[in-house]
Amino acid sequence: MDTTLRGVGVSQGVAVGEVRHMGTAVMEPPERQISESEVPREQQRAQRAVEAVANDLTARGNLAGGDAQAVLEAQAMMARDPELMADVERRVTAGSTAERGVYDAFAAYRALLANAGEYLAGRVADLDDVRNRIVARLMGVPMPGVPDSDRPFVLVARDLAPADTALLDPSLVLGFVTEEGGPTSHSAILARSLGVPAVVALAGAREVAEGTVVAVDGGSGTVRVSPSEEEQAALVREADERRAAVDAARGPGATADGHKVPLLANIGGPGDVSAATEAGAEGVGLFRTEFLFLDDSTKAPSEEKQVAVYRQVLEAFPEGRVVVRVLDAGADKPLDFLTPGDEPNPALGVRGLRTLLDHPEVLDGQLKALAKAADGLPVSLEVMAPMVADRADARAFAEACRAAGLDAKCGVMVEVPSAALRARSVLQEVEFLSLGTNDLAQYTFAADRQVGAVSRLQDPWQPALLDLVALAAEAAAAEGKSCGVCGEAAADPLLACVLTGLGVTSLSMGAASLPYVRATLAKHTLAQCERAASAARAADSAQDARIAAQAVLSGE
Repeated sequence: MDTTLRGVGVSQGVAVGEVRHMGTAVMEPPERQISESEVPREQQRAQRAVEAVANDLTARGNLAGGDAQAVLEAQAMMARDPELMADVERRVTAGSTAERGVYDAFAAYRALLANAGEYLAGRVADLDDVRNRIVARLMGVPMPGVPDSDRPFVLVARDLAPADTALLDPSLVLGFVTEEGGPTSHSAILARSLGVPAVVALAGAREVAEGTVVAVDGGSGTVRVSPSEEEQAALVREADERRAAVDAARGPGATADGHKVPLLANIGGPGDVSAATEAGAEGVGLFRTEFLFLDDSTKAPSEEKQVAVYRQVLEAFPEGRVVVRVLDAGADKPLDFLTPGDEPNPALGVRGLRTLLDHPEVLDGQLKALAKAADGLPVSLEVMAPMVADRADARAFAEACRAAGLDAKCGVMVEVPSAALRARSVLQEVEFLSLGTNDLAQYTFAADRQVGAVSRLQDPWQPALLDLVALAAEAAAAEGKSCGVCGEAAADPLLACVLTGLGVTSLSMGAASLPYVRATLAKHTLAQCERAASAARAADSAQDARIAAQAVLSGE
């Protein structure tokens, strides 16, 4: 084995510690026929286990808050899926034990997801985790998960389920390394929110023996195996120096020559506000409102509830800018009362704004709640629509905002290549663009963000993706309007400089990444950022683009 392994760095920082491997998945339950008299008891066992696991996932989400809460609530909905439970009951009636019925029912559903298109195929790992938890409970064996340890360690796994990542203790888990996943997988997003160094998509990670000392660099994506004591000391010194430089950077985001680049936070609700303000966020660049609707998938939350939550966030940034994304339902975030259940490929179907235009009363209710929440506050409220494809979509959203009496800037997310290619046309209807680089990469390269096998195509350094960012930014500049980035690309300090050089006017990310981006921008002039952007776009691969930009910014 090489002494240095390379994967995809997804969360800044360096961690040095001994390897501990993730608990193994639940074994396949044995096949055993039960008698007819045992059927009611086995069905009850299955129902109780499903409900217990769903409740546990919900409780973990409530504890974690933020992005993790939405992810775990979606998993709880998977566990409670009525069609899945009906299949379990049919299998038990036919003579399967509760655990075997659950295992086989999930296997059938897993096959459907795996063949349902790239977006839903990415939910297979989440489904497997739900299955393993239910089967473990039924078999009376420990849940698969983070190992127990009396001292800090580096966690190594095939992949990490959201339920495990969400509640990692950063004082115990120094960093983690996975064989699968990508830069925009759930694990990567949650790692950044926790501030835990992480490397994903690292082939052969599980071959590193238990107890081996490794050094994980979540910035470069390298894992050094069995570094000498001198190497360990040097890595720790370097990390400490980097952290000191980060801590010393204060104030609004700007380049070394004073070009302003507002640094905003991505949040999922009021629970994320304190971390954002402590990290010096100048506002919110992406307020995901889905979590409000996940509490009850059968109906929209009341106007009163929406107003209360929105106002909490708006009040936290009295002099700042808060960009709210209206409900992004569909694909991996289905809602019973909104999204069709029989689409062959929901990621390319009715989702985002398309869903809301099919249900205008839901969009109108949300816009009116936002208007009431902002009433009397000095905050700069902006509202944007997800999954906008063209000018017609942008016009429909702008008209809905006006009809609701909303006194706020209206904008759209650029997640579909057509919106980037025709950005000037789209900007005839709205006042700003916000680039969602995660989905924009997914749709540009036909590469699911959850599938490790195609993670190289999900890399935000891909030159084709940078070309689309440049097109959108140039269009916004020509129209005298703004163009921000709220995808995970903004959390990479080096890439943040490149995005600035491409003409992006603001950057929004998880709170934990804000200090790193602020410090890196402050070291480089706008001209350097522009040269780095040109060098990255001239490359033919993501790796070469990163190397080219690094060479410019380091003066090599």
